[in-house]
This record gives sequence, C-alpha cells and structure tokens, in this order.
Amino acid sequence: MRIEWLNQGSVATPLVSGSATAAGVSRRGFMKAGAVAGGGLVLGFFMPGAGRWANAQQAPAKVYEPNAFLHIAPDNTVTVQVNRLEFGQGVQTSLPMLIAEELDADWSQVRGALAPAGDQYKDPAFGIQITGGSGSIAHSYTQYREIGAKARQMLIAAAAEQWKVPAAQIKTVKGTLIGPAGQKATYGSLADAAMKQPVPATVTLKDPKDFTLIGKPTRRLDARAKSTGKQQFGIDFKAPDSKVAVVARPPVFGAKVAKFDASKAKAIKGVIDVLEVKTDRGGSGVVVIADGYWPAKSARDALVIDWDTSGVDKVSSEKQVAEYKALAQKPGNPVRTADTSKLAGAAKKISAVYEFPYLAHAPMEPLNCVVDLRKDGCTVWAGSQFQTVDQGAIAATAGLKPEQVVLNTMMAGGGFGRRAVPTSDYLVEAVNIAKVWQAAGHKQPIKVIWSREDDIKGGYYRPSHVHRADIGIDAKGEIVAWDHVIVGQSITSGTPFEPMMVKNGVDSTMVEGMGEPYEVPLNLSAHTVKANVPVLWWRSVGSTHTAFVMETLIDEAAHAAKMDPVAYRKKLVGEKGKRHIAALDLAVAKSGYGKKALPKGQAYGVAVHESFNTVIAYVVVASVKNGTPKLHKVTAGVHCNTAVNPLTIEAQIQGAALMGLGMTLSGAAITLKDGVVEQQNFSDYTVARMTDMPVIDVHIVPSNDPPTGMGEPGLPPLAPAFANALFKLTGKRLRKLPFDLASA
Repeated sequence: MRIEWLNQGSVATPLVSGSATAAGVSRRGFMKAGAVAGGGLVLGFFMPGAGRWANAQQAPAKVYEPNAFLHIAPDNTVTVQVNRLEFGQGVQTSLPMLIAEELDADWSQVRGALAPAGDQYKDPAFGIQITGGSGSIAHSYTQYREIGAKARQMLIAAAAEQWKVPAAQIKTVKGTLIGPAGQKATYGSLADAAMKQPVPATVTLKDPKDFTLIGKPTRRLDARAKSTGKQQFGIDFKAPDSKVAVVARPPVFGAKVAKFDASKAKAIKGVIDVLEVKTDRGGSGVVVIADGYWPAKSARDALVIDWDTSGVDKVSSEKQVAEYKALAQKPGNPVRTADTSKLAGAAKKISAVYEFPYLAHAPMEPLNCVVDLRKDGCTVWAGSQFQTVDQGAIAATAGLKPEQVVLNTMMAGGGFGRRAVPTSDYLVEAVNIAKVWQAAGHKQPIKVIWSREDDIKGGYYRPSHVHRADIGIDAKGEIVAWDHVIVGQSITSGTPFEPMMVKNGVDSTMVEGMGEPYEVPLNLSAHTVKANVPVLWWRSVGSTHTAFVMETLIDEAAHAAKMDPVAYRKKLVGEKGKRHIAALDLAVAKSGYGKKALPKGQAYGVAVHESFNTVIAYVVVASVKNGTPKLHKVTAGVHCNTAVNPLTIEAQIQGAALMGLGMTLSGAAITLKDGVVEQQNFSDYTVARMTDMPVIDVHIVPSNDPPTGMGEPGLPPLAPAFANALFKLTGKRLRKLPFDLASA
C-alpha cells in the first residue's frame, strides 16, 4: 500500500497515494534522549514531515520525546529498536544491519527489539508507523544508516575528549575505538560519555565499496528462537490475571444478535461471563470470557443465538460473478484512454474474460491481542502492522487520547495485510469487549483470540474481480488496439484513504500494474461495485490479479505474433523498462531457457512484473500429470537495487512465490452463499504446502542504488508464468484462478 498523511481537524489521517519516495535528509531531525536503565548511548529520531507528505499537514505534529532507536549497553551489547512489525519478513535483522554497518558495531553483539507505537517510529516516507507497501528497508535505508553514523561520531568525539587526540586520528572496528597511540576502548565503556556529546548535524555515509555487512548474506537474529520454539508471539503473551475472550460473530457481515441463550455456556467450568458486544461493520456478537481458551471456545460452541440478518445484503458468489461479467461488457469509468478503432480491422484478435475470487489472508497465527483498559489509559499488546492508525482507533473507542494508549508491538506469525486494517477491526472489537466486561463489574485484562475458523470466515478479503480484454494484432504481430475493463470492489472506498485513492470513481489499487512496462495502446476503464463483503489489501494488492492478466495476455500476443515470449516482451518494453530487461535476462540466463532442453512432458513459462519499484522475472518449469498441474522449478531474476541482506531477499522470494503458487491450487477461493462464507479452515480453503514447493533459485541484479521494496513483489509473476508453461503443454489459456484445466 502507498500512503500519504493528511490532517483532518485535530486527527491525523493516513491516505494512500501513488508511488512513495524516501524523504530528503534535510527534513530529518535527531534528538538525544535520556539514557535507559543501565546507562549507555541512546539515539532517537523524529520526522515532522517529509517532502510532499509534509505539505499535506495543516499543523506540525506534536513532538514527543522519542524512545531510543539505539542503545549501547556497558557490556557492548547494541540494541536496535525496529520501527516495524516483524512477522516473518526479516526486518528485525535487516534494519539493525543498517545501523551496525555505519556504527562499525560487532555484529555478534547486535540485537533487535520491536518498538511500540510512537511518533518517533513513523515511516519517514509514509508519515505513520506502518509495516506495509514493502517499504521497511526502502524507506528507512538512509534513516537507519544515519542513526548509526551519528552514534559512531559521538563515540569518536567522546574518545577524542578522553584521550586528548584529534577525532580524525581515531578508528572504529567491530565495536572498538582505536587511538593513534594504540589506545583502545569498547563502545560500551564510552557510551555514557558519548551520550553527553552533541548529535552531529550531518554525517558522511559509507561508500558501498566499504560495506562489511550490507550486501552480505546474514543469518537472522530471530532464527534460533523461532526454530527452537522459544520465540514469544502475540498469541503466546498473557498479561497477569488476564482472561480469555472468544467471540461468536454474525454469519452474515453486519448482522446483529436478535436474542441468545447462554445457559449451557455458563454451565461450563471456567466460564466467567457471557455478554453481547459490538462487532465490525455495525454488527453485534456474543463474547464468552473464561479462564482459558478451551472453556471459552467450548462455551461459545454451546451458545444458542438467533441472528437478525434483515437489512444486510447477502452476497452469493455465483450470482456476483455473473453480474460482474455482464458489467465488464460495458465501458467503465476511464482510467487510461487509447484509440480502439483498429480492433475491428485487426488481422488477429484476442478476446478474454478473467475471473478472480475472494482470497483470505490466512496467516499461520490468527488474530489476537491483549487489552488492559483503565480509566486513565489503555495498554494493548498486538502484532500490529498499523501502529499509528491502531493507536488512534483504540483511543477513540476507549474515549481516551492517543497518548494515553500504549501499543506494544508483538512478534506476529504472518499477516499479508490483515494486520493493517483502516478500521482497526479486531482491536476496536477487543476494546469494546473490555468496555462491556468492565461495565459488568470486572477489572482483569482481556485476551481476545480468533480461531482459524474465525479468521477465514470473518476476516477481510482480497476482492473478487472480473477482467474483460479485447486485443487487436496486425499482420506484423504488433498490438494495434487494446480495450480493457475491470470490475470489482474498492479497497479504500468508505475509509479515510478514499479521497486520495479513488479518482473518477476508480480505486487506483484496482488498476495498478495494468499496461506496465509495455508500450501498448491500452484503453482502460473500471467499474467499482458495492458488496457486503469486507475487502482489504492482500500481499501485492492489485498486482495479485493485474499481473496475471497482463503477463498471460502478452504471452498470448507473442504466440499470435509467432515470436518467442521473451523476445516479444523485450521488444515491447520501452525506455523505462531497463530494469525489467535486466531481471528478465538474468532469469533467462540462469534457467537455461532457450538453451537447455527439458524432459518430455515439461515446459518453460515466463513472466515479469514490477511492484513497489522492484522487478521480478520468473522462468518456471511445469508439467501436467493426470490432469493436475505441477510446478517443478522457479528461476528468479530480481532487481531490487541494493540487496541489504541477500538471505532475506531469497527467503522473501521463496515465500512470496509459494503464496503466488497457492492462488493457482484447487480450492484456493473464498466463496459465499446467501451472505455466508462457505470455507472455514485449511480443510476447505487451500493454501500451498511444503509438498507443493518447487525448487526456487534466486538471482539478484547487482546495483548500488537505494533499495526498493521486497516483501510483496515476488508474488505477482508466479501464477502467470505457471499458466504460460501450462499453455505450452495443453494448448489451453487459463483465464481463471484457481486453475481448472478441465473447464479451460
């Protein structure tokens, strides 16, 4: 997601916008905070605004004394506060690497810690504290390096003062200061003295040729704890004396409780109370609060609830898709215009209709949080992707000021966007539970746990879409006309993001990636529909469907033109596509495409796509056995500019590719009947498993340019590359996800 910052009255509101760029260093301000317990050097950071994001602010944000970004303890341990959520993507290692690089720290003594919600931890480009838009490294690359460089200069200044030598004669190596006469001191021994030095106004950052950490494959700091089961995630956390809450939510979104019988539920040992509570989208539900999860869940199962579903729309997928297809035959609101008159006289034509279902995020760790609500404040523990927004929503729900809310960032087991909701749905619900709990005479903190079924049946989804494309190709194989219509829900409609995201009735996330990077005469329009299904960004947002459409249609056009699909793509890429060609060439060269013959029954497929300023090219090898597609190997060409930690990038590509593969597997769809989601667990909602995992080779295009996003770009090109390989094997063009070769 891409976000700007806008003040609406006294409440700051995040707004999604177009491409985000990192803030200029001239807007950065560093502050020196008091030493934390145990002494040491602490550097904090606050950015009041950045570039055009700052221009949207009507008044300066209140500046709070920042928590430490960097703490050097007397024992030489360096703890870096990570201003993001760590939920598997590796920022708890990569961000500390940036500080450690410029600090010349001993990497074996570096630790990462997740920062709570706080103004000083806002993304330098987005203006809010967020983990999203694949922006963690891209946006904080300079920020974190400068923090490390300034801390190093302060340590040098302290040593120069103590040793009475020029600062220029002092060197730093792996957490040690070395003087001209052989003097030595650890960072930890001089941390308190360094704290008293002025923070340098400017610093010179290292030349990439001098990097000792950045660009080097580095094992993750959290790997051992996670692999041994010692890592505490949000769902593991329990506040002292807290009770567990499980909610029976309405089967149809926005429905309400008509009446309920809790007699059997209250009879279960360990159950403390059963209460009616507000839920998302104006609905209501019944919450069971007990001593533990099992009695709470068992009691919920014993509830007898009559639901009032009058007044809420009841979506059925089959009917919805039919309506979308009919609407796609008509022009929508214009997004991009081009002459379509040559369609009628084209030598060859491609006419296609694509269908994409709703998708659940389905992270391994379902939603959860702990809320300790008091009259004068509220403390929350949650794996939040959206700390600034969530902190504000918690405060508003509790009747508090944002500064009265402490939001602790917990390690999370996945999210893919589900933990960054503009409505802060699960956190608002949890605070409402805490309110009715207290109104009933209770005081203990509440731990709200969603089950897998709760998450899949009652969460927010990637929107369902239909695309209609008509393409004209002349006798030379050139695309002379392309008329394209997209139908679907808006992710941002009805949220504070709408004013910046929705233009001419079209949510820009719905159409992002269309036409790019090819120079084609694309006439693009879109219909935005309303539906009583909550929708949200899903890993790589609009590119989840636009990349599939673009890359399968370009592949089809290449075959119609009787050209090699790789050569055809390179022919269509304009001047802006140099990075696309570099990534594609690398993937092709490493895969053996065009040179290495495959075993009988296997075929290559190709796709390339840019999202979040990163280009990913895939060359895949696939087969079909007994009517079932099988992906054997993926070769990735990655252009993300500077690769801070190549091991993290490899993991990101592998995870994203597997998630992209999951979209193609039978059963990978959320469907509704009479307003009720039909799937409820991994038994009937397919996600990719280890048995589906192909060999994935990752190759990175060398670059010293500032890094671009990596969390999401690995997903979009996988499914189209797979589909293109299957076409070579079956002669069938797949127009629908998940794949269904029998009906293609």
